[in-house]
Amino acid sequence: MRILLTGVTGYIGKRLLPVLVKNGHHVICCVRDVKRFSPPDSMRSFIDVIQVDFLDPKTLDSIPNDIDAAYYLIHSMSTSNEYEKLEEITANNFKNALSKTKAQQIIYLSGIVNEDGLSKHLKSRKNVETILMEGSFKLTTLRAGIIIGSGSASFEIIRDLVEKLPIMIAPKWLNTKCQPIGIRDVLTFLERSLFNEKVYDQNFDIGGQDILTYKEMLLEFAQFRKFSRRIITVPVMTPKLSSYWLYFVTSTSYNLASSLVDSMKIEVVCRNTNINDILEVQAEGYRQALSRAFTKIEANQIVSSWKDSQVSGVQQFNISDFIDVPSFGCFKDVRQRKVVQEEKVIEKIWSIGGNNGWYYANALWQIRGFIDKLFGGVGLRRGRTSPTSLDSGDALDFWRVLYANKSEGRLLLFAEMKVPGEAWLEFKIKEDQLIQTATFRPHGILGRLYWYSVLPFHGIVFKGMINAITKTIGKEDLD
Repeated sequence: MRILLTGVTGYIGKRLLPVLVKNGHHVICCVRDVKRFSPPDSMRSFIDVIQVDFLDPKTLDSIPNDIDAAYYLIHSMSTSNEYEKLEEITANNFKNALSKTKAQQIIYLSGIVNEDGLSKHLKSRKNVETILMEGSFKLTTLRAGIIIGSGSASFEIIRDLVEKLPIMIAPKWLNTKCQPIGIRDVLTFLERSLFNEKVYDQNFDIGGQDILTYKEMLLEFAQFRKFSRRIITVPVMTPKLSSYWLYFVTSTSYNLASSLVDSMKIEVVCRNTNINDILEVQAEGYRQALSRAFTKIEANQIVSSWKDSQVSGVQQFNISDFIDVPSFGCFKDVRQRKVVQEEKVIEKIWSIGGNNGWYYANALWQIRGFIDKLFGGVGLRRGRTSPTSLDSGDALDFWRVLYANKSEGRLLLFAEMKVPGEAWLEFKIKEDQLIQTATFRPHGILGRLYWYSVLPFHGIVFKGMINAITKTIGKEDLD
């Protein structure tokens, strides 16, 4: 069958794609920017990639008519404060476009909405469901709460809080109940709902075995990791203060932190578990989901991370618009060193950032990341998804990967930190030389002042970095 998959570069979509291919489906992958999508070569003959922006009706003609079903995995929660309007426009455009195709069924992954007093985020999800119900297709809505898996936003936030704070002074919403579900079970529900007439034109809550408060989730996580942690809840922490608390302690963006705080005041517990019987799914408990997540982390097998989604950044842009590094009106710091062992140098470049740091003056990188956080940027806390591999679109601390090609020996990064301009960092091996180029295109006089103010640090940081990357410990270095 031909399946249309939206959100394919996101956390869920990236994991659902190989499941659909394995089941024998041909998948049409919708992406806003084709250069952000790097499927493995083994999968390319089973997929088509089309560039579609559901906020732009002119691009919808790319959607083929002969699709049999589609997954709607789009949300805009952390891209803008006006995400409700964006999600409404997107849903309407999707509904109108898919109603012109042969699609029998649409499967929509939403959030649990079982209370009258919904948060802004959950109201928007419910509104999207209402819009999609008006289409000519059969709609299946699966409503999930907290999703636990390696790289999920919820998991990473819990992990940050527990691993960084021995004592937490936390808001009272930590006593709100929720029903977390493992990513493995989410994928099973999505997979088994496809073409199952028993779930047509219905909505279902999906959750794991355990109903816990957020406080209990944090403490059980700490117990699982063998950490001693104490949590003190206080009634005086406002939603705004709570959002800043999450933003500074964890790797989340402020917009996402604000939306999460708003939602965490609402209980998200499944109404019933009928869907488990219909699809014959035995959902795991919270601790089992944690165990699976850490198994993937320890084996360096994190398939996808919310941090690699475009919504984890501050700037919203298409990679295609920035992959050609400009030269006119730009400042550049260009350094060049001889490469003795090319393979080792490439491995070092592809392992840069995250827990490995930037090879030189890491304290200065940390200070720059902290300053970025203070001004509403992403800081260094996003790290990287894999310790050794990079693909276009991946997050890398406060950079975004624009281009990564090991055979060419070229890695191009674009800054998502708060700067009065645009910044690129490029590593390129040409013949036996590594060329490291930092490019900055200033915005006005403030951008020029910024460049000259950090110029003395460039001599320390960039010189030390290229020296550390090209340094090897072999006989060649002794000659």
